[in-house]
Amino acid sequence: MRWQGQTIDDADDAALPGMENRTGIVRSITTPEFAGMTFHEVLARSALNHVPAGSRMPFSWTINPYRGCSHACVYCVSPDTLVLCADGRQRRIDDLQVGDEIIGTERRGSYRRYVRTEILAKWGTQKAAYRVTLADGTEIIASGDHRFLTDRGWKHVADAERGQRPHLTVNNRLMGFGIGAVGEAAVDLTSDAYRRGYLAGMIRGDGMIFHGVYPSAKRVRQIHMFRLALKDAEGLSRAQLLLELEGITTRLRPFTAATETRATMTAIHTASRSQVERIEEIITVPASPDRAWRTGFLAGIFDAEGSSSRGVLRISNKNPEILHLITSSMTALGVPHVSEPPRPNGVRAVRVAGGLPQRQRFFDLTQPAIARKLSIEGSAVKSVSDLRVVAVEPLGHTRDLVDITTGTGDFIANGVISHNCFARGTHEYLDLDGGGDFDSQIVVKTNVAEVLAKELRKGSWQQESVALGTNTDPYQRAEGRYKLMPGIIRTLAESGTPFSILTKGTLIRRDIPLLVDAATHVPIDIQMSIAMYDDALQHSIEPGTPSTQARLDTVRTLTDAGFRVGVFLMPVLPHLTDSVAAIDLALQRIEEAGADHVIYGALHLRAGVKPWFMQWLQREHPELMSSYRGLYPGAASEAPKPYRQWLAKRVRPLIRAHGLEARHSDDAYPSRRLTRPTAVRTTVAAPPAPTLF
Repeated sequence: MRWQGQTIDDADDAALPGMENRTGIVRSITTPEFAGMTFHEVLARSALNHVPAGSRMPFSWTINPYRGCSHACVYCVSPDTLVLCADGRQRRIDDLQVGDEIIGTERRGSYRRYVRTEILAKWGTQKAAYRVTLADGTEIIASGDHRFLTDRGWKHVADAERGQRPHLTVNNRLMGFGIGAVGEAAVDLTSDAYRRGYLAGMIRGDGMIFHGVYPSAKRVRQIHMFRLALKDAEGLSRAQLLLELEGITTRLRPFTAATETRATMTAIHTASRSQVERIEEIITVPASPDRAWRTGFLAGIFDAEGSSSRGVLRISNKNPEILHLITSSMTALGVPHVSEPPRPNGVRAVRVAGGLPQRQRFFDLTQPAIARKLSIEGSAVKSVSDLRVVAVEPLGHTRDLVDITTGTGDFIANGVISHNCFARGTHEYLDLDGGGDFDSQIVVKTNVAEVLAKELRKGSWQQESVALGTNTDPYQRAEGRYKLMPGIIRTLAESGTPFSILTKGTLIRRDIPLLVDAATHVPIDIQMSIAMYDDALQHSIEPGTPSTQARLDTVRTLTDAGFRVGVFLMPVLPHLTDSVAAIDLALQRIEEAGADHVIYGALHLRAGVKPWFMQWLQREHPELMSSYRGLYPGAASEAPKPYRQWLAKRVRPLIRAHGLEARHSDDAYPSRRLTRPTAVRTTVAAPPAPTLF
């Protein structure tokens, strides 16, 4: 179902942003019980989807009452949250755009390190918000679903409404550097004092002023010259602009050409006596420098003489007056520092102490121009600040929140490492983005049962089996609101059409009486997808879905109602859930739940999902990246045949040992045991292997 396939006379053309020229949207609504989600109700022209000829899918027809999935979790932070960008500066998250380069993290060797990444998607929503306060004064406003990296792994801001999940509690320690208490006096970077302080630091640090006499045969010439040469255009451009604001015009010219050991340098200069003397006046140190002048001076001297390597910030010089100005200004601004011993050439360095937190604070306070010196790329993640959680408080209302998807799966929010939302590609078919739209823009075919009834009454319909749950879950949370499945079940049963249901949702329990009645008319195949039997892994990969135990309890309830329920033990994740112990534990719990049989299969990574799974793996299990690249090289979506054969030799004996009929997703799907009153065995094709997200 594409958007352009929907027609309705009174469609609301403005119901979905960016879809003004589409038709078919009846209305778009939000509701407090599904905070952060928008349901786009459409009138579908068709309900049955025919699988293309030649497809490997073991069925010919499907029904998808929903597009998108409200099982999924939506992470978000406040629009004014500061995000660390690749140039070392922090910008509000609502000012960022797709394609902007920012800083994320990845594990390299023994350390997680700050790395450059890109924003792949961005969206806004409205959700109930919480304030997380840290011991250093940092505050973060985020949804309860948002996750932050602690010294004990990723944790959500708040516990789940139903069930449990790892969440922040008092004294948990977040990873990063924090931003401290809000309210530190900001300096006006456009003030005269800041401007003159910057020029004093830059020119005293790296400039040249010369007054001299040049005798010639005819007369004695007086020479007055100013020159500032740098290899970084940002610092040179700022100095030239600030001089112009003081009424001083300089010219740009090449200074040195590049060599194997030295970069190209460009200079600004003037030979006007009045202008050179004016520059000398401007860079004179005031008798009592104020905060703005000192801030500008530190920015200028850092651009001229500063360095930042692996998170260590130094400013070097040999002039005692300048060294005193550096240390006294840092003291006045509350920047901890250490004066290092002099080098053999007499140069001394003043080093900012306190690690990345104070380094970042120095940059935020002074705002130097040269981006190259600001980056923390490659630095190890080490929490020096006191980032203990001291409070997690619900704000008591919903508010606008923003989230992004990045190449590393995380970003730095208010100085702490923040998880982002995984985007999926399935919504792109509907001209929606694959990021937040998949989770928050749920397309609902409100008339699906009525349209299905018309299609099944056609003389050409041959009562072929229909599969539900092959794309999005028919028993996702949204079904609790729209109740589309009862009408679909009745319609299929009344037409004599056998069907199968694959779901992760425990909401199917609501329809057990209806399914029991339908099973007296047609064969029904019910499968519960339960891939993860480690709670932490399940919460990490499938946030927002019912817990493993809740799904096993649903298997038991369906079994007690007389259904022969199958369990999809898939995807099996190489090196994560494919050990004998993990598989045996899973099968034991499946057997105890009363399941009839198991269908298993290795992880399948279709094109729209693969990048996001690999990002999850890089963040959570970087030690497995090389192995997965070998198993799923390039555009490969399936595990190689040797791995699948190895998995079969491991799984099938265990399934037999637990008295469960072994089924594999690669098999030809032999006759399935279907639930119907006469217990006649009829062949109905199984749904395909579910994708991970």
